[in-house]
Amino acid sequence: MAPRPLPDILVSGRPSRSDYRILTPRTPHTRAGRAEEGFTEVELQAFQDDEANEYASQAQQQSQPLLSPHSRVPGYRSRGDDHDAQTKGRLLTPKAILVKIPLVGGSLLAALLLVLVTVSINRPGYLDSTFLESPGDFVESEEPYAPPKDHTAPPPYTATAAAPSSPSIVETRPPPDLLISYDNYSSFPLTGDQYRQECYKLMSAFMPDIAYWDVSPMGAHDVVHHDDVTDYHLPEGERTRVCSRTLTYLLDGRVGLMADLALMAQAAAFARERNRTFFVDDTHWNRGKWDDHFQGVHGLEPGPEPGCRAPPPEELVACPRTARHWVISSRTAKFHLGHSFSEAYEDPYKHQTMRQRPIFERARESFDRVIRPNAHMAELIRAARKELQEVLSLPAHSDSQESRNVAGSDKPRAGTSDAATEEQQLYIGVHIRKGDRVPAGYVFYPDKQVPLESYIKGALSTWERLYANASAGKDSGAHPADISSGRPDHFPAAPIMWLASDSPTAAREFVSAFPPATAVFGLEHSTYPQLRALAPAHEYVQAEFDEEPLADRLRLTQGMLVDFAMLSGMWAWPGEVVPAAVVCGMGSNVCTTAALGFGFDRAFGFDDDGDYSMGAINRERRRWVDVDVDGRITPEWEPFEWH
Repeated sequence: MAPRPLPDILVSGRPSRSDYRILTPRTPHTRAGRAEEGFTEVELQAFQDDEANEYASQAQQQSQPLLSPHSRVPGYRSRGDDHDAQTKGRLLTPKAILVKIPLVGGSLLAALLLVLVTVSINRPGYLDSTFLESPGDFVESEEPYAPPKDHTAPPPYTATAAAPSSPSIVETRPPPDLLISYDNYSSFPLTGDQYRQECYKLMSAFMPDIAYWDVSPMGAHDVVHHDDVTDYHLPEGERTRVCSRTLTYLLDGRVGLMADLALMAQAAAFARERNRTFFVDDTHWNRGKWDDHFQGVHGLEPGPEPGCRAPPPEELVACPRTARHWVISSRTAKFHLGHSFSEAYEDPYKHQTMRQRPIFERARESFDRVIRPNAHMAELIRAARKELQEVLSLPAHSDSQESRNVAGSDKPRAGTSDAATEEQQLYIGVHIRKGDRVPAGYVFYPDKQVPLESYIKGALSTWERLYANASAGKDSGAHPADISSGRPDHFPAAPIMWLASDSPTAAREFVSAFPPATAVFGLEHSTYPQLRALAPAHEYVQAEFDEEPLADRLRLTQGMLVDFAMLSGMWAWPGEVVPAAVVCGMGSNVCTTAALGFGFDRAFGFDDDGDYSMGAINRERRRWVDVDVDGRITPEWEPFEWH
């Protein structure tokens, strides 16, 4: 057979339709493009579009070998390839630009609105001052201006002509990154919860490990201060300028009375230590005014700048504690009286309760010097002690000038159980807390209540330990001040007690556990109508206290102060009767604060020559008897609690 001639590969003419076959290049793009699209020649012709016609034209007019290296005519790959090439030139046409103008404009407007919203949130009032006010209203000037007379934040400075009597104001403004802004608030002082939120804002970031009073390496945060430096030439004794550095305790009514006083005692100690003037703010207090129950703090402790005025409430700062005008409340105490406070103020060389001595003494001094009842409260406390003496047929204390000076003097001298003689310590105090309080040792009590039997046993064992047997006499080692009859059927039978409780039911059950002749005193059992009216009618629940009428809240506050004085011996006049011990539960702030009246050594039994280096309470000599934790948890005593 003759050899078959090779077919022509290079074609210069147009082949016949029968000899022509459409060759498809086998490339990856071909497989992903036309192969996936799957259009046939008939379909392309049916569509009568430009792509189909162009494809057919190229197929019929092909004059060069496929995949030839000299061929530069691109093969048809897919619809997208040719579509992109055709539309590239259309993007910059006037028609395309006009179509896209609304989209671009809307995007720019949305971005502008987002910026404005962000600025208004982070810097309230900035947009108003920039766009709505005239430039003349915000001219910075060193010329004086008249300060506002209310407690709202001062308006921006205005450049006004200074009259001869106009005050001279000096503004102190921290750098922007250290400025604390109160622009979102309109009422001052802030509430305890609002100050707490401001502390969270500042303390939520990384806090370096620095000493308790050191300024943060990031700088000292503070608000803007406006200082009036005008010399008014006022008469001597009238207050003129604002104190240079202050510490204010804010009574916000969120915790009980004794919880507030325990925290306030530490705040007053801070003021003495840091050379600040101490103030008490009762704007938000739910127990009336501070002066309704206590003496003014400036009459007792005027501070380093006697006669200076309290700072404007909009300049008070809760965090950091290095601010010029520092404010503390029960809601912000956790930021200042936590672990760092313990590390700074506990005795690092002692153990357990002995570590708490410096903190104990700070609080005790504050109760002696700053937290003292006013004349009306002192009269009620004196009436309670006088009744106890009269019922027991004891000689009245000396009503000397020294005694009268305690309640009304600017610098009173406190009498306490620690300073009293044994002849004055004629009873023991018992405090039973029910209501909404949970015991400190709640893990030991399934019903979350200290059993009444614990208080009864505590009172009996404490009396027996301190007074022994009344019928034994002094020769047998009995307490020399014991005046009980020693017989359960003759009044006064042991133990002689002052009972304080927020629960009338618990108080009656406690009294019924003793013989009828037992001498149990208290507000509910008082023969004085003014004292009996102060007894609580139901258990105390902090969350429901605000629902009581103001008159009842004032009355219950007075009753609590009388009970506290009788339980602790605090604020005793010279020669008055005071308790020899107090039996209570550590879960109550009344109980922990009552220890202050006995002094540190006597309260915890460290008043002999024993070795107490390990800090364990001496249960044989203690005057503060806890029936709640009862030594099962350390530390056995806490100076305060924060929430």
